[in-house]
Amino acid sequence: MTTVAGPATTASADVRTQTIGLWTGLCAGVVVLVGFLVYPGFFPPMSPSMPADEVAAFYRDNATMVRATMITWNLVGIMVLPLFMVIVVQMKRMATQSHVLAYCYLTAAVSGATIFALADIFFLVAAFRPNRSPELVQLLNDMAWIVFVAPVGMLVAQNLLLALAVHLDAGPHRVFPRWVGPFALITGLAMAPAAGAAAFPDGPLAWDGAVSFWLRNGAFVSFVVVMFFVLRTTLRRQAAEEGATP
Repeated sequence: MTTVAGPATTASADVRTQTIGLWTGLCAGVVVLVGFLVYPGFFPPMSPSMPADEVAAFYRDNATMVRATMITWNLVGIMVLPLFMVIVVQMKRMATQSHVLAYCYLTAAVSGATIFALADIFFLVAAFRPNRSPELVQLLNDMAWIVFVAPVGMLVAQNLLLALAVHLDAGPHRVFPRWVGPFALITGLAMAPAAGAAAFPDGPLAWDGAVSFWLRNGAFVSFVVVMFFVLRTTLRRQAAEEGATP
């Protein structure tokens, strides 16, 4: 005898799956953040003006920690994506003319994950043979840092797309609170100047600068933390509206 799932059962499964994705993304984010905090090159961040010999010495002296951190990021970093995919699902629930904004958000999030993975690989390659020519180690270090910090276009796009979707949500029950739009816009604009890390070797826009490194990463972490609580509340409301089990 075949059992046909009713609307309430389907809604319950949908909310439950989104909740799993939300918590998976948060837990993976915590692991990535711990790796960020223990990585010896982030506090303080390595300077672009560091001589090649010092760069090579850093990777030679910290090869084990660099490898451990980057392997952890390689395995866990991609699991932050489910949190952003919950945002995509919720954007598709908004009363807009089409799902184009949600699909654009999805593309930007996947692009960001790919770039993050590339930066991770460059750090790993620099530590793979720390005894190679200091100039080659410095080159790999430059590539790792610039790829890690400078490509923020996809992050800015994500936040602008979310802000626009929230603004255009004309449904009787808004999916996200109205303030999420300005919040996404502000955090996106705060990350935008980090693009200068590819051109400025010193100052606040360098990859170790107050704007490119600290403001960019601080804005990103703040966005993830705030959106976790916003999404948790949204999922509970969706469950109540659809008669599903939270």
